[in-house]
Amino acid sequence: MSSMSVGDLSQSVFLRRQNAELKAALGQLTKELSSGKAADVSKKVSGDFSYVADVERGLRLNEAFQSSAAEAELFAGAMQDSLARVSGSLGALTDALLAVGQTGLDSTQAAVSRTAKSQMEQIVSALNSDVAGRALFAGNETDGNALAPVDTMLADLRTALAGATTLADVETVVNDWFEDPAGGFETLGYVGGTDDLGSFQLGAGERIDLSIRADAGAVRQSLKAAAIAALAKDSALGFSPEIERGMLDTAASWALGAQQEVIGVSADLGYAEARIDDAKARLSAEESSLTLAQGELLGADPFETVTQLEEVQLRLESLYTATARLSQLSLMRFMQ
Repeated sequence: MSSMSVGDLSQSVFLRRQNAELKAALGQLTKELSSGKAADVSKKVSGDFSYVADVERGLRLNEAFQSSAAEAELFAGAMQDSLARVSGSLGALTDALLAVGQTGLDSTQAAVSRTAKSQMEQIVSALNSDVAGRALFAGNETDGNALAPVDTMLADLRTALAGATTLADVETVVNDWFEDPAGGFETLGYVGGTDDLGSFQLGAGERIDLSIRADAGAVRQSLKAAAIAALAKDSALGFSPEIERGMLDTAASWALGAQQEVIGVSADLGYAEARIDDAKARLSAEESSLTLAQGELLGADPFETVTQLEEVQLRLESLYTATARLSQLSLMRFMQ
């Protein structure tokens, strides 16, 4: 019986090494083929990673800008919905106020006054809306409401109107309550932040401002129209029928003006939405361009990969065949 020679041992070690190397190459090429990316990045870029780093940084920034644009789109859409609700409430209020002029009945006026309070509540509800837990119209204080409850505002306004004896007095008091920098609306009605909501970044050097607050002129006009109508038939105030009728007529005029102002704010917001859409389209195209550049830098040529894969498979099969033959020869020598 013959023992294994040094040559046989060296040959066995060589074959095992070859087998390991070919299997590793096969695994690497298979990974490249499935992922489409070069396994040896350093070799692919010839050791220069600067452009790769620039592209990857661009993709990270692009992702951040797209996230900010998506948030801006969400905020703007929710704001637009809220403004549509405000405009709808003003439309309903205006229709009711104009209709009451055709009858002049006390019961009809009382019903319209109740409608005014209901629409005021709808307006406040719309402007106290939030998205993802962040208030839309409260400026930089996004963790709370923008406006106080309607009953709170009307109670304070009722107190302020206690000494009014003419329609002119009523209009002055209501105007001052809503418009004066030290008036009731400023100190009690609007409970949001005094600073605007932070802008949204849509790209390098490009930002969009969605700072519509519930203390804006259009909002004050809307609430003012609803409030004077809501208090027109207030029994605690006890105004004369002439003043009550005058308050409803004034409310109709104010509501019409307020509706136009709200439409203007909505149009401005629509322009901002268009800018956001443009930014999203640009960022999407930019992402595609950067992804393509990254693929060209790091991507593996599928044709070349398949060719190398077939070559390695052929070499591996040849190695297995040679190993099998050598094993048979070694067995025969062992048995001699």
